[in-house]
Amino acid sequence: MALRVLQKRSALLAERCAELREARVVVGAAIVRDGRLLAQQRAFPESHAGQWELPGGRVEAGEKPEDALVRECEEELGVAVVVGEQVGPDVPLKKDVVLRIYAAALGGGEPEALEHNAVRWLTADELSGVDWLPADRVLVPALQSLLN
Repeated sequence: MALRVLQKRSALLAERCAELREARVVVGAAIVRDGRLLAQQRAFPESHAGQWELPGGRVEAGEKPEDALVRECEEELGVAVVVGEQVGPDVPLKKDVVLRIYAAALGGGEPEALEHNAVRWLTADELSGVDWLPADRVLVPALQSLLN
């Protein structure tokens, strides 16, 4: 009986892993400057207005995640970024969508809140006190490690 339960759980886990491998990707930028992380405050939708997130967005069909991140930072912040390594694990957002965060550095310019209420530079100690979107909150430990 216990063996059957384990086999069923293993099969379900394998199915979920396959779904996540094929999932669409939303990217985020962990932009660090002078030991601080850039966050932006959502303006919409109303259910998330006022909460904080990392800059980024959807990867379009045929687009590499790193290229999508460069495009999204230009659109949202008006700045170029240089994309580095992935930070933390992929975070499932929906059955078929995952959030993937990359370390990034500014390639020039000063970030502006073009599509959001505000931008803010945070120290490692400030990260846990911010009202993050749930998916970004999951990554706070990895972001703190990035800053330390």
